[in-house]
Amino acid sequence: MEYTMNCRERYAVIELFDCITDAYRCFLNGSRPSQSAADVASLIYLGVCGVVAGEDRVSVSSKYCHQNTGELTCISVTLVEKIISSLMSQSQPAEVVSYCVEVLRVLFQDTDLMSQLVRLFQNEDQMISHLAAKSVSTCVFYRLHKSRTVSPVWQQKCVQSFNSSPPGAELDACLWSLTEVLKRLLKGAYREILEKLLEAFDSSLSALCSKFLPEGRKKAAHPLVDFISSRHWGTTFYLLLDLLEVLTASSLTCGAGVCLRSQRITHIHSSALLTAVSLSSDGFVKKRALLLLKKALLQKAGEDWALEEVLSPGLKYEHFNSDMTTLAQTVLTAVAANWLQGVHVGSASFFGGTRRIQGDKSQKSDSVMLRTVSLLLLKSMVLHIQTAGGTEGVDSAVHGYLQSLWAFLRRCSVQLTEVTHLCCWISLVFGEQDDDMMEAAKALLSIFLHHRPICGLDDDAVLEAACVSGFNPHCHFLLLLQSVSFDHSILLDFLISAETCFLEYLAQYLKYLRTDWQGFTAACARISVSDCPVLWQESLAYSCGGDMAVSTCKGESEQVEFSPCFQPTDVISPVERIGFIAGLRLVEYDSSDYSDPENMELSALDIEQETSTPQVSIRQKEYKSSDSTLLSDPNFPLERRPDQHSLPVIQNEQASCTNMAPPSGHMSCEMSTRVVLCLSQLSEVVTRLQTKNLFPYNPSSLLRLLAQVNNCFQQWHLSQLNKQ
Repeated sequence: MEYTMNCRERYAVIELFDCITDAYRCFLNGSRPSQSAADVASLIYLGVCGVVAGEDRVSVSSKYCHQNTGELTCISVTLVEKIISSLMSQSQPAEVVSYCVEVLRVLFQDTDLMSQLVRLFQNEDQMISHLAAKSVSTCVFYRLHKSRTVSPVWQQKCVQSFNSSPPGAELDACLWSLTEVLKRLLKGAYREILEKLLEAFDSSLSALCSKFLPEGRKKAAHPLVDFISSRHWGTTFYLLLDLLEVLTASSLTCGAGVCLRSQRITHIHSSALLTAVSLSSDGFVKKRALLLLKKALLQKAGEDWALEEVLSPGLKYEHFNSDMTTLAQTVLTAVAANWLQGVHVGSASFFGGTRRIQGDKSQKSDSVMLRTVSLLLLKSMVLHIQTAGGTEGVDSAVHGYLQSLWAFLRRCSVQLTEVTHLCCWISLVFGEQDDDMMEAAKALLSIFLHHRPICGLDDDAVLEAACVSGFNPHCHFLLLLQSVSFDHSILLDFLISAETCFLEYLAQYLKYLRTDWQGFTAACARISVSDCPVLWQESLAYSCGGDMAVSTCKGESEQVEFSPCFQPTDVISPVERIGFIAGLRLVEYDSSDYSDPENMELSALDIEQETSTPQVSIRQKEYKSSDSTLLSDPNFPLERRPDQHSLPVIQNEQASCTNMAPPSGHMSCEMSTRVVLCLSQLSEVVTRLQTKNLFPYNPSSLLRLLAQVNNCFQQWHLSQLNKQ
């Protein structure tokens, strides 16, 4: 300490700031500072302690102290993190590495800098508190990585804060710090260290969540009201929700091992989380809580930052099924108790804030909230069906939940109040998010398949009732294809991407389609361009260069029908049609580099992985470069296609559709022809990629389903011709 006091007499604040800045620049450039490691360590220590011990501050003018001491602390704390990050990156020269190691030895062994950094957690300046938490997290992770030991000072501070601290800066810093350390361990697949750290915090985290999220809806309301009255409640609660997602994600890494209570908090305290959604006035808190519950139900907690192979060990922990059932039942119980009535959805947000224009009826509701609530309820219904079995009581309850969802959506969305065909709701709500749309479509298909055999109605009546309730799977599939302009290459991207469950959904739907072609054709007659949401029509108009014929029908209100620039009755070659449809795509996929097919789940298809030939991963750009030119090549041999006559037959059938007298039959033929053409093109390109060993899994089962659908179409068309 005598050495430190000598430094205090020797350096003024300005000199400290300049020296630390010079050292920071050196580390950024990959060189070592001119001062010794001990001198740099002392400078850093003085800079960190400058705002902690006010009576020991360097004697300078009060004006300068107030304005610049905080900046000195910030750069000093940031320099500590930079030094540790340089060591972990392993990209520095050997002499710089040894220099950094010596600086850290002096800081954390001779001067006990960790205690000073932890004290900054309670600083009123949010910038200083956050930078301290960031630096401490890096130090803790570095120590865990190097010596497999937890910093006792940091652990004691966090445990104490979790047990006793009210919402505020100190608790916020501890929550953020622990969350960051756990995230890094999950990203790096440090399973043993992660388990050890979670065990150390298990009891304190359980106590913290029991205080913020008491079990039981009746017990949850009163404490939450008390916390909401606190000025810091919103920020603290949001950070707690971030921590809960990390804990939930860590439970997916347990496999068949022991899962701690803290890792199950999201499921155990789900009732209190739902209560927070209805009671909180902070929109960001509501949204974060709902997203947490949705990710827990979909088993996607941590998907944005954790390694997929870490979160998918195969086996689940002992209480996994019961926890999922508890979460689903909690959601359904809340919905039955009119929980949705208390969920208020604000206006859609954008980078400028939230639109609040008086008299603006075109304002859109927050689509994230609508999607999350919808998917949360749909997934809970599916789990309820799977656990309760097929009974009439379950079926009537499912219809009640769906009616509650429709009432909620109509109350919150102006667009949905104008929909006459309720099956369009899924596209209006989920159209901006592919992964959620596929999850919703798969859930609604499961609900329909459960409802179909126990309702006691014939097939036509079942589909009519499904349309009235908005879950006709044929309509959903047709609207999905319309939304991508019947572009098979987009479907291919969905198939090879691990970001959606499209493979499972498509396989399940095609299996059902084989058994109900009549219901499919009825849906084709029902779906028209006017059924498309306005968003899709605008996208189609933009893709066609604005060449859209618009006709207005006068009535009580103006209704606009869009006639696409492409007329399906025009007879063109399959290759030309492929080129046209490709030109209508809504999204430019040339720049997409996010499809990761290496870890596709294929359980829904019961696909057997090939063992004779290695699987080659393929991304969007690889497909574009190797195969997209073949689609527009008129000289491409037909014998390379899975069905030599499928596309020419479809072309001839499309031409013959123009001679069919009944308007409904004409519409049905046009729509079904476009659907089967799209699926045939998809089958063709998947087959070509498979022959080149470029497809990421064995698609034989999928190709068989697509061929069977094509056969159903040909048989149906022949029957239509015989009726003429």
